[in-house]
Parts: sequence; structure tokens; C-alpha cells
Amino acid sequence: MSENGSPHSSAATTRRQMLARSGAVGAGIAFTGALSELFTDSAAAQNLGHYGYGDLVPDPDGLLDLPRGFRYKVLSKEGDRLRSGEGPVPSNHDGMAAFAGRQGRTHLVRNHENRNTGRVPVPVIDGLTYDPEGKGGCTALTLDRSGRVVDERVAIAGTAVNCAGGPTPWHTWLTCEETEDKAGTNGYTKDHGFIFEVDGADPRRTGAVPLTAMGRFQHEAIAVDPRRGVVYETEDAFERPFGLFYRFLPRKPLGGTGSLRAGGKLQAMRVPGVPELSSIQEIGARFDDVEWVDVPDPLAVETPIRFQDFGPKGITHAQKLEGCYWGGRSVYFVSSFAHASQGSAADHYGQIWRYDPDRRRLTLVIVFGPDTDIQLPGESPDNICLAPSGGLMVCEDGGGAQHVYGVTRRGEVYPMARNRQNTGTAEEPEWGEFAGVTFSPDGRTMYVNVYDPGTTFAVTGPWRR
Repeated sequence: MSENGSPHSSAATTRRQMLARSGAVGAGIAFTGALSELFTDSAAAQNLGHYGYGDLVPDPDGLLDLPRGFRYKVLSKEGDRLRSGEGPVPSNHDGMAAFAGRQGRTHLVRNHENRNTGRVPVPVIDGLTYDPEGKGGCTALTLDRSGRVVDERVAIAGTAVNCAGGPTPWHTWLTCEETEDKAGTNGYTKDHGFIFEVDGADPRRTGAVPLTAMGRFQHEAIAVDPRRGVVYETEDAFERPFGLFYRFLPRKPLGGTGSLRAGGKLQAMRVPGVPELSSIQEIGARFDDVEWVDVPDPLAVETPIRFQDFGPKGITHAQKLEGCYWGGRSVYFVSSFAHASQGSAADHYGQIWRYDPDRRRLTLVIVFGPDTDIQLPGESPDNICLAPSGGLMVCEDGGGAQHVYGVTRRGEVYPMARNRQNTGTAEEPEWGEFAGVTFSPDGRTMYVNVYDPGTTFAVTGPWRR
């Protein structure tokens, strides 16, 4: 931020708006942003896809609409029997990641965002359960080289509201609890609001140990700097004071499975002169003086972290911080929406921010409405990931029909998938949101969840076209 309070702007900033033709009335989405900046330092930039795959073709089975040439397989659905025999597949499928296994196998680790009222809880398993009264957790699927499910079992149980998370460079999954409930609240016997490490190939290797030094708050997602080992964390908070963007400095950076248990230091991001990120609306707005402030009480023993005193300069908040991922030499994170009617400084339907730790630089790279000509009828984006052909895959989270959208480096937006499963009525249909979009290690398969009814899909097709 300059001394007069106005942000620096990138001279290369471009503005693009493209309508995603989804075939559904009112399902258009406009993306505006400096997408060339977003991908210039990513590996995907070397193999960029510039176009979409055409209109979505209605699925005769009423599950998932995809472009022509693509096909899906249902890997798992809530209520079905886990192959391990431990119980039924839990409900509320959310964040997910894919890891390479031995002999061409793939391990999928999948969150279940069950609250205390969860419809199908994660089965309680000895040695893998944190709080027997918690209904959330993770399940792990093992797929053979042909994509068939050969195993499906509980990976961690007894946690709560497992929303998103993120992979580590040593191929484990950090699952995040999006709650601040303490023992004695909602029937829980232990405090919740932690991150847990999960090994999808061997869950008993990681067990059910909370990484308490990484903070107790409404966690959403994480991303790990593969060079420094720093872990970045988002906080999803609807109400004021809104959530914070954190970094965790581990005592044993990049130490492998279990190393995060050694502890470290939790800090929150301060952008001088910017108490709230929603107040920034200009694409390419850049801040070169980002500060990191120690969190007074990471365990939030008395006061939730976002309420704590960070000194006379305060701290920077943002409404609805969601997805987080590492690309190239930067971390990207999402603010899903901001509404002035809910106390936010300004309105938007989604922002993607980039933080470059080498330069200590924060840049606003994408904005989703409402200042665009075409707006999404709901809130977006939520989960995001890099696609193997370049660009992003974005899970929509809002009202009406729910989609996975692709965004190319040129700023073109295209529909990739549409959920056809209606959990409402003909008069008032409800389609579950998408979550957990991720790709197989070889880039040939997209895995994605429908939250409700909990369904995990594998999508194959001409990805590199």
C-alpha cells in the first residue's frame, strides 16, 4: 500500500468476461481477472488449454451432465456399504485429494462434513477416533490402475464438520474442522476446531491426533509451500468479525508424516491500511508490505482468534474464506463472497487472491461479480484446483443448478459438469453443491464430490484436447 492509501496496480492487468453456456437458464457466470498473471508461474502454464469442451449433454440416468466425449463412473455413494465392512458410506462428501500409490494405484482421501446432526456418521473405529461423539471424519478409497475401487475404509473418525483441507508434499491429507465447538457443546466430549493429518494409504500411521499448534478456529482449507514447509490456512466465517488468513511456521518444516505434531508458530496476515479484503475491488490491486502477526492464543481458550487483540494496527479480515492451493511459487486463496448486508465492507461474488512469499506481495487476481454485466445466481467460487490442461476447475456453491466450471488462462469460462440429483421437489428443486474437485496423479481423471446426496464421481475424457 502506498502512503496515500491507494494500492499499486499491475500494468499488465487485463479484464475479460466470458459467458459459460451451460444449457441451464440463469446459470451463466462471469469471470473478470488477470488470469495471465494467475498462471505465469505455474507448471500448468507450459501446457495450456484455451477452450472449453462444448455444451453439456443431459445424462439419461439423471446424475451428472458432461460435455460430449466425457464419461463418469460413480465410485461411492452415501449409505452404500464400505468395502471394509466397517459400516455405511458416511454422508456430506466435501474436500478431497488424490495421491499416487504403489503398482499404479490411486488413494483418494475424502472429507465428510458431518455436524452433530449428520445423517450418516463416520463409523467409530478403535485407534482412528478422536471424539466418539463426533460424526465427521474421512474415508479413504483405493483405486487400481484401471480406476476400479478395490478398497474403501475409515481413515479418521470422531471429528466434526470436516470441510476442506489440503495435501502435503509428503502425500498425506490435512483435514480441517470448520467449527469452534468445545467439549460439552452439542454433545462433544473434546474440543473441536483443529487440523488432523491423514495417511490415505495407511490411516493407522497417522491415527487421530489434533495438530493443536496450527490453531483452533473454523478451518476451511490449507496449502503447503513445498520449498519452505510453511502451511497457509483459511478461516470460513460468515459473521463479523470475519475470518483471517493464517500461516503456520513448523518447527520441523517438510519433515514428513507426523512432523507437524512437533508444533510451531501460528501467525495471521495484516495488510496495512486494509482492515477487510472485500473493500478491494480493482483487479491487479497489489500490496507489497504484507505483515504477519503472531496469534496471541492459538488454542482460543477464552476468545476465538478472530476476536483477539492484535494490537493498535488491528488485523485484516475477509468474509467466507474458502479454497486454498499452492501454484508455482505462490499461494492462492478464495473469498467465496462478501455481502454488505451482512456487515462486509463491500459486495462481491468471489475473489481469488495470490500471495507471493518471496516478495511479501498480495495481489487480487480474479473477481466474480456483482460489478460484472453477467452474474451468478448464487455464491461462487468454493473449491478450486489446477487442471492438467491449464487453468482452473471451480466448484460452484450457491442457489439453483450446481456446476463445475473451467476457467482458461485467457479468461474463458466453460461448463464442465452439472449435478442432476434433485433432493428437493419438482416445485422447489434442490441440487447439492460440488466439492473436492481434484485430479489423478497422471491427470487423466477428475474426481469430484456432490455434497448431498454424498456421491463421488470419476470423470474421464479428452482432457488434453
